[in-house]
Amino acid sequence: MCHMPPYSLLCVLVALALPGFNVAQKVTQVKSTASRQEGEEVTLDCSYETSQNLYYLFWYKQLQSGDIIFLIRQASSDSQNQRSSRYSVIFQKSLKSISLVISASQPEDSGKYFCALWE
Repeated sequence: MCHMPPYSLLCVLVALALPGFNVAQKVTQVKSTASRQEGEEVTLDCSYETSQNLYYLFWYKQLQSGDIIFLIRQASSDSQNQRSSRYSVIFQKSLKSISLVISASQPEDSGKYFCALWE
């Protein structure tokens, strides 16, 4: 578990995947935790396995309340990496890798992040 002084460090815990998605032993979080100074960029890595040509990758965050919120989606057919607000992805289809990039991290970015694959 991450312990940090308020408003000084961003602490991120990455988990494996969300239940209900077709992800059984197919998604691997490369980095389990990350701590950064507020305002810095944070990158969370995820690799996956699939034999499908068309699939979708999702990043989610679990709030302190336990609620899980959607952050960003990348389709394997997308020609460009997706971006939404301060979130963007680095998608490398040939390497079966997707990273979530959080720019200008804020204290409220602390939490648990999930990478999920849907085939």
